[in-house]
Amino acid sequence: MPYSPVLMRGDALAAATNSETARRAREYFSATGTRPTLATVLVGDDAASATYVRMKERRSEQFGLGTRHVALARSTSTDELVDVLSSLSDDPAVHGILLQHPVGPHIDERNAFDTITPAKDVDGVTSASFASMALGGRGFESCTPSGILRLLDHHLVALSGKHAVVVGRSPILGKPMAALLLRRDATVTVCHSRTRDLEHHVAEADIVIGAVGRPELIRGGWIKPGAVVIDAGYNPGNVGDVDFSGAVGRASLITPVPGGVGPMTIAVLLAQTVDAAEAALSQG
Repeated sequence: MPYSPVLMRGDALAAATNSETARRAREYFSATGTRPTLATVLVGDDAASATYVRMKERRSEQFGLGTRHVALARSTSTDELVDVLSSLSDDPAVHGILLQHPVGPHIDERNAFDTITPAKDVDGVTSASFASMALGGRGFESCTPSGILRLLDHHLVALSGKHAVVVGRSPILGKPMAALLLRRDATVTVCHSRTRDLEHHVAEADIVIGAVGRPELIRGGWIKPGAVVIDAGYNPGNVGDVDFSGAVGRASLITPVPGGVGPMTIAVLLAQTVDAAEAALSQG
């Protein structure tokens, strides 16, 4: 029978999260006379990346955080980028560092990410942060996977014992998403571009997470009736990785695109920046 799914709107939950972040930022300012500060680093002039960075800076300022932006030429080398990130890591006035990705094929992205000190890795992109996510440590979580978990918790979706299928294996989304789900006792299948019979795997899932970056790759007819569907994809034309019109009659809960996962990503980034500032303050 067709379902009338509940829309899991991230914008509403993000608003509540941001309100709490703003309160904490005010308290930090009252205690120190400075604001929790996020440094953003952009390599090149990609229009979409520049838009994302400006959005994150506007949200930071809106909710009481300080910002510092470093714009680098497209020709910037790995060594030059590493020098910039090392300097920001050593700067006590900077609490969180965001390297906007992708950075270009000529740069060793993993080397660049791992230059960021884990204490300021508020985007959860370093190898140390991934290890913490996988092993249950106290490092920062990747923002989009963490936002997805907060959204699932907000809607009281039980994860223990459930079969979750993650479609996508990127180091900043698919892989950390799988690690965080395993920590919550879900049974996790990770699918990707070389997975055979993707339809079969999706059809077995209690929870489907689209994180592959291919518009409407996950067809609505594949969704098991009553499954929870999280669409973390964002493709041109406001299209996600899931065929929303086909899935909406089969899912019990589903995120829209836009207005679903995206707002939670930025909300987690800002919250973790304040976390980093508070941790640095407590450590003297």
